[in-house]
Amino acid sequence: LCRELALRRAVGAALVVVLALPAPVQAKEKVTVQARAEAVIVSQLSFFKVDDLVFGRIAAGNTAGTVVLSPSGVRTKTGGVLLAAGLPAQPAAFAGKGSFNQQVSISVNATSRTLTRVGGTETMTMDTFVIGSTPTAVLSTAPLAFRIANTSGIFQFPVGATLRVGARQAPGTYTGTFSLTLNYQ
Repeated sequence: LCRELALRRAVGAALVVVLALPAPVQAKEKVTVQARAEAVIVSQLSFFKVDDLVFGRIAAGNTAGTVVLSPSGVRTKTGGVLLAAGLPAQPAAFAGKGSFNQQVSISVNATSRTLTRVGGTETMTMDTFVIGSTPTAVLSTAPLAFRIANTSGIFQFPVGATLRVGARQAPGTYTGTFSLTLNYQ
């Protein structure tokens, strides 16, 4: 009887201890994340950038080389350059609106542009800008003419280029700009 009473007291005490433990807290957190939304309403005789030109990740070798990014997004290399994965390459993309069958001339502001390492002074050169037309055509400072084939007057085209990578090019992010000029005729 004493033993049974002691057992009941022990079970009762254990039950009190279990009941006295705090219940697991349910994590009720509110997390807010922002995303950017953008819309462009095109007007007659408009022209704008859709995407930037991105050569992707590159590893420089002991010899100089090039990375050629075609208007279709295909990336090839020459020389000591290695094409690395991770950052997808993409051609620049531009769009605009004119009139069906309207002639337009397009040119690039310079046949070569310099990209400079962020936080440094090292540079690379970008040149041989190629427009994604049929057939593809190299853009230069001399205007290249084409006709707007879409009956709505809306057009879009990609632009690729060649990046000249030096032997043992310093690691880092390199940035630069180029401009296209469009003349509606």
